[in-house]
Amino acid sequence: MASGSARLGYGCLVPLVLLLVLLTNPLLSSCAHVEPTLVEIDHGGSPFFIDDASQDSLIDAIDRHLTYLSLTSKADQADRISGIPRDEYHRSLATFKQLLISNPDPIRLNQLIRSHFQLYQAAGRDGNHGMLVTGYYEPVFPGSLEQTPTYRYPLYGVPDALLTSYQGTKKSGRLDENDRFVPFWTRREIETSNPLSGSELVWLKDRFDAYLLHIQGSGRILLPDGTTRALHFGASNGLTYRSLGKLFVDEKIMTREEVSIDAIRDYFISHPDQMERMLHHNPRYTFFKWGDNRGPRGSLGQILTADRSIAVDHSIFPTGAIGYLVSRRPVLNEDGSINHWKMFGRFVLPQDSGAAIKGPGRVDLFLGNDYYAEKAAGSMKEKGSLFFLLPRSGAERLN
Repeated sequence: MASGSARLGYGCLVPLVLLLVLLTNPLLSSCAHVEPTLVEIDHGGSPFFIDDASQDSLIDAIDRHLTYLSLTSKADQADRISGIPRDEYHRSLATFKQLLISNPDPIRLNQLIRSHFQLYQAAGRDGNHGMLVTGYYEPVFPGSLEQTPTYRYPLYGVPDALLTSYQGTKKSGRLDENDRFVPFWTRREIETSNPLSGSELVWLKDRFDAYLLHIQGSGRILLPDGTTRALHFGASNGLTYRSLGKLFVDEKIMTREEVSIDAIRDYFISHPDQMERMLHHNPRYTFFKWGDNRGPRGSLGQILTADRSIAVDHSIFPTGAIGYLVSRRPVLNEDGSINHWKMFGRFVLPQDSGAAIKGPGRVDLFLGNDYYAEKAAGSMKEKGSLFFLLPRSGAERLN
């Protein structure tokens, strides 16, 4: 996710020597100018846990997270954020699953959660726990394995020219003509100079569709013969992500409330001369690989579960803990327009990350690959709250 500095919590850059001092618990360490990313919540400040999504989907997501935790090279390896051993997370998550299977009434479930877990809340964007909650989905776009006059916009596999340097910090780049390690080509350079010819995996009909796949990181391609193939994230050029939606707001083309995927698409249809300039505003470029059709995989290597998997900044939040997300979701009319917004609360798993999901105030909810997922993901820019349930025995280490 995006050097001799390390980012702790609130985006203040902490010199390496200070990091060594705080390393015992970077999650909850305190100093004059560094605040924790998670704040302990007592019983009086905790939400009443009611889940609005299906229990089957939650069990599926938990099982996949248990697989992730069991595949860790060392079961007793401590989570680098919380310091809690991963086998302890595994036991606590298995306990949570058993609580669900026992099917207690809501009051009893809340009592059991409070007896087994210590609750922490994400500090949020400004330290008052406010989260920006967005949604993402697995898009399905028409494409072809061969370039034609109709299918003109390529998606590339991971190119041989893409290299990784581990000197100091991990960086992506390439070798120039003098064998010097330099930053990889930008989106503009790739699309105007065509340095990756021969690395194409598939061609799409629509340029904006291709851009959306870069942002989503995975999707499905509907081929001319009616079959579909899954595309998964392979790598990126390592350059900093710059938001297209923010550009629309900065240039006063749209307000923040007006920005959506549909609104941006409509703008480009009526202003095609602006598309190239605005898409090239974001230098980051995604490369793909073919995957299986069971669904997209998150950055932890597990298949994502609709309404349950979230993307967060794994450099500051624990990946082993189950979370609870409170926000709003759109309720749609038959034509895809928004009828109204509805509050929701549900248990979630931090199974993904993303270039745009940085800091303690961002969470991205995976919504699936159906019509609702596409429309809702294009509209969600909501306030919310994010909580994490840490095993009590492990949470004692943090205090």
